[in-house]
Amino acid sequence: MRVVKWVALLLVAVVVGGFLHYVLPRHAVVYVTSTENRIVSPDEVRGFRSFSEGNATNAQGQVVTDVFFINTVKRDGDVLVFRNEDTGFGFPLYFKFNSADVQAEAQDAVSTNAAPTWMVVRYYGWRVPYMSMFPNAISMSVAEGRDVRIIPWFNIVILSLIIALVWAVAARIRRWQRRRADPMAASWQPERAGRGWFGR
Repeated sequence: MRVVKWVALLLVAVVVGGFLHYVLPRHAVVYVTSTENRIVSPDEVRGFRSFSEGNATNAQGQVVTDVFFINTVKRDGDVLVFRNEDTGFGFPLYFKFNSADVQAEAQDAVSTNAAPTWMVVRYYGWRVPYMSMFPNAISMSVAEGRDVRIIPWFNIVILSLIIALVWAVAARIRRWQRRRADPMAASWQPERAGRGWFGR
């Protein structure tokens, strides 16, 4: 049972870690090579977004929608393509309504390898080519330089709160298990938290 418990905990950690890696914001320092606006069909996986927001119909009556895309190159030379969609009040809760403005900024920042204009793109999601999945650009701004370093303060705060919450829940579970195993001892022994003999 101990092995089963650790395997289950590992699976939970992997699922939660993957979920947080997808939804929490990240930053990429890139230069924009081009932008485009293309029709996306329902069989393309873009992420957690629901395709119920389609706003056009093709000749066969299939629901489709226009999606902005931003083509970029990272500092190591690898390409990275972003989709640029509003999240609105949907999940994840970025409340993004300005995809047109972000697209205009990307178009204005188009440059070449010979004279790149480095930009910081804040985004969430994954790039999975075989699933046609693209990360969603939340915002972009001019970078201070090619070697600018971005400290993810928001992620640090969120992860710290999650770790504190997990630690607090685990401590209470252990305390409950000790009391269940030996109720008399638990009723007489002081808590490790320093509350004393009569601090219950």
